[in-house]
Amino acid sequence: MKAFLPYGRTLFSFNFAQILFMYIRQLYTGCLSEAAYYIESEGEAAIIDPLRDIEVYIELAKERKARIKYIFETHFHADFVSGHLDLSNETGAPIVYGPGAKTNFAIHSSKDGELFTLGKVSIEVLHTPGHTIESSCFLLRDENNTPHAIFTGDTLFVGDVGRPDLSSGNMSSEELAGIMYETIQNKILPLGDDVIVYPAHGAGSSCGKNLGPNTFSTIGEEKRNNYALQPQTKAEFVKAVTEGLSEAPKYFAVNAAINMKGYDSLENVKQKGLTPLPVPEFKNWIAKDAIILDTRPADAFTQGFIPGSIFIGLEGRFAEWAGSLLPFNQPIILVTPEGMEEETVVRLSRVGFDTMQGYLQGGYEAWVNAGEKTDMIINIEADELAMDIPHDDHLVVVDVRKETEFADGHVKGATNIPLNDLTDVASIANFEDSQNLYVHCAGGYRSVIACSLIKRQGVHNLRNVMGGWGKIKEEKGIVVEKDVSVLN
Repeated sequence: MKAFLPYGRTLFSFNFAQILFMYIRQLYTGCLSEAAYYIESEGEAAIIDPLRDIEVYIELAKERKARIKYIFETHFHADFVSGHLDLSNETGAPIVYGPGAKTNFAIHSSKDGELFTLGKVSIEVLHTPGHTIESSCFLLRDENNTPHAIFTGDTLFVGDVGRPDLSSGNMSSEELAGIMYETIQNKILPLGDDVIVYPAHGAGSSCGKNLGPNTFSTIGEEKRNNYALQPQTKAEFVKAVTEGLSEAPKYFAVNAAINMKGYDSLENVKQKGLTPLPVPEFKNWIAKDAIILDTRPADAFTQGFIPGSIFIGLEGRFAEWAGSLLPFNQPIILVTPEGMEEETVVRLSRVGFDTMQGYLQGGYEAWVNAGEKTDMIINIEADELAMDIPHDDHLVVVDVRKETEFADGHVKGATNIPLNDLTDVASIANFEDSQNLYVHCAGGYRSVIACSLIKRQGVHNLRNVMGGWGKIKEEKGIVVEKDVSVLN
């Protein structure tokens, strides 16, 4: 019997299965599209791919009166900082990587086929290179030694396989894709159709290009529906896996290096980042060229903010955008919603930030009450854009969606600058003082980030189009077009 029962809570969602002699729980973090796993048998537990904030794993083991025996890492993660070090220090459990992993801290570098016992079940290491050189899957065998589930990391997703352009060696993406072909043929396809697939990521992750909406599957389902598992030659597989890959987020290389080399404990990061800063101390950090990061909701930010602030709201894919847009070597000071200071620091730490110096005590209201200067962003509806386009010769529509989104439909004559590119001063330098910028994205979150970045470079004659492309395309008075050459 294989059963699943969802259970929800803030930040994490859970899927778990209770089978004789075995307990499995998927701990899914939506803002990173990341899945960690808790496996238990007879009071012994293993954690696979933990996040940096480890309390949830320790609490779960304590609640179930179990001892964490192993910490398994499927590979050197690039999209988040793992909790392996802090969890090992807290529990004494060894950190287990697949063959070929080299780190600056103590690990158990396993052999292909090596077995680890966990109560009445066992976990077998399957070396599955392709996403990275050391990538490995962990095959869970039940009390009868029958394969029950496979924890695939970034090797196999629902509907996809891991992108092969994040090598931990010096290979090209085509070379790694060729290795992944052998992995799929020799390690994945021979598994039984009823084996459950538990990947490290779901839809929204940048670790693949075509991830499905579900967070688990079966080998049989993937054989039927996953393009990468269909009968094909190696050349056909390499082409299918490598074409159409978007550029990897800039912070991926930073996170992979952190996971290999080690990092400061989260408690130390929190102690510094949760320092309350009165307005005078906050201003002192501004004078030291600290990044002001404002994580309040977008509508609150646009109504008023500290000049020079960068907006990245907690309500969106906060950690990913922070990793993509913020420097890792510059102090960060925070303006957060009341009571969300710790969540902000923790979510930043998940993608490798440890330079947070504190938060504005009393929040944005304290800044206003101190009589300090403020800035704002003008919000407009899509119908106002429709009315302004025919009558303003200096109007420029700035679309900050990805190139493929832009190609699939945009305002005629719009300028496309993907949000990732707005950290490049040169991308903003071509704007002229006489221009009136109307900035939009798909729904309104990215455009507010973009407005904050553009304003930070001294360009203030702009408006944020609320509702973004979703509202703009409904306006009959706005001429739209597609770029077929990009879509093809």
